[in-house]
Amino acid sequence: MLRSDYFKKKYNVKNMNKEELFKKNVPGSTQILNKATVGIAGCGGLGSNAVVALVRAGVGKLILADFDTVEESNLNRQYFFQTDIGKKKVEALAYHCMAINPLIQLTLVKNQFSAADVPVIFKNADILIEAFDRAESKSWLIEAWCRAFPKRHIISVSGLSGIGKTEAMKVRHTGTIHVVGDGESDMSMGLCSARVAIAANMEANIAIELLMRKTD
Repeated sequence: MLRSDYFKKKYNVKNMNKEELFKKNVPGSTQILNKATVGIAGCGGLGSNAVVALVRAGVGKLILADFDTVEESNLNRQYFFQTDIGKKKVEALAYHCMAINPLIQLTLVKNQFSAADVPVIFKNADILIEAFDRAESKSWLIEAWCRAFPKRHIISVSGLSGIGKTEAMKVRHTGTIHVVGDGESDMSMGLCSARVAIAANMEANIAIELLMRKTD
């Protein structure tokens, strides 16, 4: 695991005026979200876009887990740039997070992990965002999370491929499990940046709403 202090020194990231950055947030949300920790399993199209939304909203702590590196084929839908190609996704994303909010606290997990690792890696997460590509990976992650933390929420995605059909993007709630998507489309249809970003931002929006509810 790497901490964000490493990247602040490496890239000479400066601190900033926190009040100015978040002054247009929904009143009262910044103080609550700043204390929250969100885990993100997978930092590709879903994860990278969800992370940026969470950082801009003012979430104070993130756990980013992904073993993969940035490839050129990722750039059509993931929050990366030509200069990130060849870098570990979590490291590239960490830099982009701090370019938005240098005060963000990050824990980076850049090794592949299994269901057995979930209770350790995400033990401090209030909520987990599932952002894997494969259905089987989604399944074991949700099962491992619910087994380890039965009272904590997890947000997943099922069906985001293709183009258009915005109205088909729904949220289905089952206890602490929340599933975004159309529930039908599959990867064979190809991936469009806009639809992937819609699903990712829906995940982030649900996470923010749930974090705010904790104080009700």
